[in-house]
Amino acid sequence: MQIGVIGASTCSDEIGKLAFQVGREIAKAQAILICGGLGGVMEAACRGAKEVGGLTIGILPGARQEDANPFVDIKIITGLSYARNIIVVRSSCAVIAISGGYGTLSEIAYALNLGVPVIGLNTWELKSQNHKELPIIRVDTPWEAVKKAVEACMK
Repeated sequence: MQIGVIGASTCSDEIGKLAFQVGREIAKAQAILICGGLGGVMEAACRGAKEVGGLTIGILPGARQEDANPFVDIKIITGLSYARNIIVVRSSCAVIAISGGYGTLSEIAYALNLGVPVIGLNTWELKSQNHKELPIIRVDTPWEAVKKAVEACMK
C-alpha cells in the first residue's frame, strides 16, 4: 500500500509536526510513504516514517538525487518540475494533503479527477462551480488522516 503525502516544500513548525506524525503513522500501518521528495511537509513526513522503520519514496522534480531530503529511501528522478505531481498521485492509493501551496492544490485536483481519495489535514478548502464542497475527507489529527487513508486504500 502506497500512501501519498502532499504539502509545501516549506512549512511552519506546527505543520511540520503534523506531517512528522502522519509519516510515523503511515509506517506503523505498514504502508509505503510516497511524496515529492523535497523539504517542508515532505521531509517531515519522511523523517517520521524513517523514525519507525518505514520505507519512503520521493518523486523528485529535478534531475539530481542530491535534491532529495535525507529521509528518502528511493529517489525517482523526473526532471519534470511540477508535472511530476501527477506521478505522486498516480502512484498512491490515497493522498493526505497537509496544508500546502499551489503545487499541493494541483495534486489535489489530479487526485479528485482520477478518483484517488484525498484526506485533508489543515489544507485547502475547495468548492465546485455549483458551490458544492468537493469530496475531500476532512480530518483533524494525523492519526485520523492515516486511518482514513488506509480505509480508502482497502476499498
